Amino acid sequence: MSFEQALSGLNAASKNLEVIGNNVSNASTVGFKGSRAEFADVFANSLSGGGASQIGIGTKISSVQQQFTQGNITASSNTMDTAINGGGFFRMDDNGAISYSRNGQFELDKSGYIVDAQGKRLTGFSATNGVLSTGSPVDLKINTADLSPNATTKVTAQINLDSTNTALTAAGFSPTDPTTYNNSTSVTVYDSLGNSHTLESFFVKTGAGTWDVFSTADGTSTTTLPAPNATLTFSGTGTSPTINPATPTISIPVSTGATSPLAVKMDLSGSTQFGSTFSVNSITQDGYTSGKLSSFSTGSDGTILGSYSNGQSLKLGQVALANFVNPNGLSSLGNNAWAETAVSGAPLVGTPGTSSLGVLQASATEDSNVDLTAELVNMITAQRVYQANAQTIKTEDQVLQTLVSLR
Repeated sequence: MSFEQALSGLNAASKNLEVIGNNVSNASTVGFKGSRAEFADVFANSLSGGGASQIGIGTKISSVQQQFTQGNITASSNTMDTAINGGGFFRMDDNGAISYSRNGQFELDKSGYIVDAQGKRLTGFSATNGVLSTGSPVDLKINTADLSPNATTKVTAQINLDSTNTALTAAGFSPTDPTTYNNSTSVTVYDSLGNSHTLESFFVKTGAGTWDVFSTADGTSTTTLPAPNATLTFSGTGTSPTINPATPTISIPVSTGATSPLAVKMDLSGSTQFGSTFSVNSITQDGYTSGKLSSFSTGSDGTILGSYSNGQSLKLGQVALANFVNPNGLSSLGNNAWAETAVSGAPLVGTPGTSSLGVLQASATEDSNVDLTAELVNMITAQRVYQANAQTIKTEDQVLQTLVSLR
């Protein structure tokens, strides 16, 4: 009698419904990967081997395989949420126990570590003074300390001097008398403690194509007047001036307790002398004051970039991803996590966007890859299979009843 075949069919259909039900229940779970039940037929062993008339004894669940296909990316209002677009898993640390996840719903704990809802820490590469250390992954921690100030070492200026200006006598220059210079400009520079100082430059035309440059810092001359800091000499084209000295160093006395004097090099090599009004086309300096961390964001390559109140930005770390030769060999741990096994192979750890690893998208999450419509259709099919196997049992019961009734 074929009760055994029908019972195995009922059991397999029931397990299939469980798999489908689990998929449906996790249709809204971030980073969830749907599964499918895979079946195999069953035959009894024979001492003499199989034959043409061999009849199977039913079916069984051979495996339940998760489908690691990409889920849809949905924008999030949480700036720390991060989605993986492509292959790979977030590498999570729970007191030394490493697990892997596709759920990028993160937050900061009280110690500044990036953690998930279970308190597992996201791992990646640390940064010191903006320089990444791409060795072994460590728990990522956001350093909220103030950004140290950086003393100005160089000022680069591109200025156009009006060739039609009247030549003046350099010996008569006075920073407080506008009639003794043709033009002036200023820039803020910073000492080693981040205190600001105003460096002002004055341009005095002393002859055809010749200009003397004087400087004051916080209103105090940086040289013994009337000695200039530099002299610019232009050719007939008005470009590429000859500067003497080539890169003048301006020594600024500092009384704030910072390193004194503050030595600032002035680069005027990009300046011009054309027949147009004086203009400052560009002026930059490489120093800044201290700053507080105001925000941070994660780039597509996993780099966490901090923005500071002084307008500077600094790398705080980089998220690491891991991938496996056989993701289906991972062991499910629950809470959107998997663990490495001998079947999955060793993790291949790297930065997002390299090798087989996907890229990251900040302020977004990866939806479950469950197709709810397909699962509902599969559920109907599984239900029909269950009913058909039940009908087999009913028919076998009727045949057995007929056999028992024989006299």
